[in-house]
Amino acid sequence: MIYNIDHVAIAVHDLDEAIERHRKLFGAEPLWREVVDQQGVEEAMIAIGGSFVQLLAPLNTTSPVGRFLSKYGEGMHHIAYAVTDIEAALDDLRQQGARLVDEEPRQGGRGARIAFVHPATFAGTLIELVELAHE
Repeated sequence: MIYNIDHVAIAVHDLDEAIERHRKLFGAEPLWREVVDQQGVEEAMIAIGGSFVQLLAPLNTTSPVGRFLSKYGEGMHHIAYAVTDIEAALDDLRQQGARLVDEEPRQGGRGARIAFVHPATFAGTLIELVELAHE
């Protein structure tokens, strides 16, 4: 079901400043940057090995990431697992009693289909499932 860690997401207040900090500290450049209106974020994806660090900045204070920042401040927001079949992954998790944030996949960045698993399911950590767009 899971074949890779797709990304680790870090919530930030200022995306430009966070990108510059990564650039200076780690010499890392984003491969792409985009606004994902459906998620209420602007994101930058930075390749690290075979996975990514996703920097997330909210478009407004009422988005999920905006609420997260208000409550917890900047920091790790979620970990994302790459899956080959997101519907099968959701069905399997549902059958195992996992609490799902998303019962059905939705559109995410990079043209991917995504779904979130509630933090109560595993060690207080928000998990995202990512099925990349087939090229």
